[in-house]
Amino acid sequence: MVPVSEAGMKNAEVAMAIHPSAIIHPSAELGVGVEIGPYCVIGPDVRIGDGTRIESRVIVERFTTIGRNCLICTSAVLGGLPQDYKFRGERSFLDIGDNNVIREFCTIHRASGEEESTTIGDNNMLMAYCHIGHNCKLGDGITMANMVGISGHALIEDRVVFGGMVGVHQNVRIGKLAMVGGMSKVCQDIPPFMMADGRPTKVYDLNVIGLRRSAVLPRVRAGLRQAYKLLYRSSLNISQAVETIERDVEPSEELDYLLDFIKNIRCGHHGRQREHPRS
Repeated sequence: MVPVSEAGMKNAEVAMAIHPSAIIHPSAELGVGVEIGPYCVIGPDVRIGDGTRIESRVIVERFTTIGRNCLICTSAVLGGLPQDYKFRGERSFLDIGDNNVIREFCTIHRASGEEESTTIGDNNMLMAYCHIGHNCKLGDGITMANMVGISGHALIEDRVVFGGMVGVHQNVRIGKLAMVGGMSKVCQDIPPFMMADGRPTKVYDLNVIGLRRSAVLPRVRAGLRQAYKLLYRSSLNISQAVETIERDVEPSEELDYLLDFIKNIRCGHHGRQREHPRS
């Protein structure tokens, strides 16, 4: 690491936005209009996109890419080593998309495994003290309230909303437009479009407001409501409910996605489709 004055950055406009106490590795690549606050440390092989603002005391470790127009708040640590006994120092990555807000004291780890990546999509809001573990995949438009913890290899799809202090088990998949209540313990997959809560988490309703805000058509919402009742409010088992839905409920792209999600859960282990059965 060397002080920014010795980093050899090419763009004078960029250099003007770097606080003199920040430390920037010579191999870091900074886009136009990047701002870096006091006492930040930007490691080797880091790339930061145009217009991104990094507040004070942020650490960005090596092999991290941050997209355009992000806000990284005080004392966040991005690209830290994975908390994984299998990690042996191999090259792996953290890739963060555009227009993300990452608030104070968040930690996001790079992946475990050669050339593997932890990935964060676009337009996400991670509030203070959130943690994203190694090899996680996050989509777009996700909102996490304070102190959400996501364990390794989890898949969080688009526009999921988390209440505060939620804990998510490794290898869990949460479908798009799901909503998870605060202080929940998520040990199994949560299907798309559902609202879930509890310790352990259970589905208790359809996320109707989220569906409306996403401009899902009324007839499609009605079909998803029928599917929810058959899956969670009837005396049918999962196989019987799926068969009834396929026979009786008006088809739609959203319904197909929900049914594929439900079917895939049964191919996994302990209610987690990303966790393969162990020999």
